[in-house]
Amino acid sequence: MKFLDQCKIYLKSGDGGAGAASFRREKFIEFGGPDGGDGGRGGDIVFEAVENLNTLIDYRYQQHFKARNGRPGAGRQKTGASSDDLVLKVPVGTEILDEDKETVLADLTIPGQRIVFLRGGDGGFGNAHFKTSTNQAPTRRDMGWPGAERWVWMRLKLIADAGLVGLPNAGKSTFLAAVSRAKPKVADYPFTTLKPQLGVVGIDGEEFVMADLPGLIEGASEGAGLGHRFLGHVERCSVILHLIDGTEEDVTGAYKLIRRELKAYGGGLTAKPEIIGINKADAIDPDELKAKVTKLKRSAKKPVFVLSGATGQGVTEVLRSLQGHIKGDHLAVEIAAAADLPYSPLDPTRKD
Repeated sequence: MKFLDQCKIYLKSGDGGAGAASFRREKFIEFGGPDGGDGGRGGDIVFEAVENLNTLIDYRYQQHFKARNGRPGAGRQKTGASSDDLVLKVPVGTEILDEDKETVLADLTIPGQRIVFLRGGDGGFGNAHFKTSTNQAPTRRDMGWPGAERWVWMRLKLIADAGLVGLPNAGKSTFLAAVSRAKPKVADYPFTTLKPQLGVVGIDGEEFVMADLPGLIEGASEGAGLGHRFLGHVERCSVILHLIDGTEEDVTGAYKLIRRELKAYGGGLTAKPEIIGINKADAIDPDELKAKVTKLKRSAKKPVFVLSGATGQGVTEVLRSLQGHIKGDHLAVEIAAAADLPYSPLDPTRKD
């Protein structure tokens, strides 16, 4: 199945049915009076988050969605049938954006979550509704209320606990394949990974979800390479694993380049907890590796893990560190929910 994480669609809820204007006519009933029924209600446009989807590809080939209109009323005070709602099923983590692609109108982050996005129009009143003591034979009937319509963008941000970032060929796909059952394409050329990959990682009897994102290059924030389009998937992660190719001559420069692109993207990515790992340790001379680790620690002012996705060296320590951050983030969310307080992983009072 092809991966698609953003698309533009047209939505229209159903119009309400028209009310009826009719009069009761039966033998031996001299003054039957008005008996026009009301129109039915138009269908709503509803978004529902479901667990078994991880792409918006279904909305690539059909881009116009219209709910049915309500049925008109009829004589004998028959109310027109209301239309069924049009339910659009989307992956968990889907945002509904305005046409400007910035204003978030809805965010579906919980499986089974349903949002009535566009309400259908109400049905019009039939002439029976307007009967009064002074107006015994009204002929007035109302047309149904029109439904709402608008163009919107849908953007998918995958729900993952940890996000993998780094330059092309940093070994992200190899690492993901080594720690999970995911099978990303692995090759010795840049931009092998063209779309995000998810894998379930197990460590010490617990599991978490890791996302491997396509590599960034200098100028990604301005559209170079694959751009920063996929960085939106990191926004929902609890922690970032920043992998650096240990065979790079300038590991500090590689680290700073990615940090600049994260900052240029925004979204609070630079404020997220970050674990730094020098990968491909098996392919580096020990003395050279030690010098690079020391230099990177001094520049990043953070601990640096040494690992090799190919041989498994240092992988367990990295996964345990990731799991510690993830558990702390989940605990903070639970505490905030219990206290009925909003929680943000970018809370400046938070201590990792």
